[in-house]
Amino acid sequence: MPIGVPKVPFQIPGEEEASWVDLYNRLYRQRLLFLGQEVDSEIANQLIGLMVYLSIEDENKELYLFLNSPGGWVVPGIGVYDTMQFVLPEVHTICMGLAASMGSLILVGGEITKRLAFPHARVMIHQPASSFYEAQTGEFILEAEELLKMRETITKVYVQRTGKPVWVVSEDMERDVFMSATEAQAHGIVDLVGVE
Repeated sequence: MPIGVPKVPFQIPGEEEASWVDLYNRLYRQRLLFLGQEVDSEIANQLIGLMVYLSIEDENKELYLFLNSPGGWVVPGIGVYDTMQFVLPEVHTICMGLAASMGSLILVGGEITKRLAFPHARVMIHQPASSFYEAQTGEFILEAEELLKMRETITKVYVQRTGKPVWVVSEDMERDVFMSATEAQAHGIVDLVGVE
């Protein structure tokens, strides 16, 4: 039986009594953000809005983005990645569970030296995919060209953020490459592995 999002007490400064707010709103006030689903436009826009708002509120206080995501849409995910690079506070990324596909790109986008994976976390990288098989021939060609541009962009991000040579990243992106937390650290996707 689903319980919904739990409510927790939170005392707003200046108020005498605590009010009940949902758990995630309370954690956002502590600058703790969560991506616990597939990346789509809605969740990407929520995360982007939160990062921008919290950056305006205090540009020196770091943000923490917890990830447990099977991946998702490329363009919204790149929007989240770009926002992480744009906002002034450093963004720590923490993989708890799975950071696959676009989730791993967001994970690698955290502040270098502040990207962490829990000990039993899994990370997966691969090339971007498309639904071009449903398109007509002309659309197929245009979509294939766009897909190649996105693959090039994503490859550049992994190369820049991991320090691995282009040929290594390109080869790894040819297929699904699953990694343990320690393998992701050796690959340069995370900097630290949490201890049990």
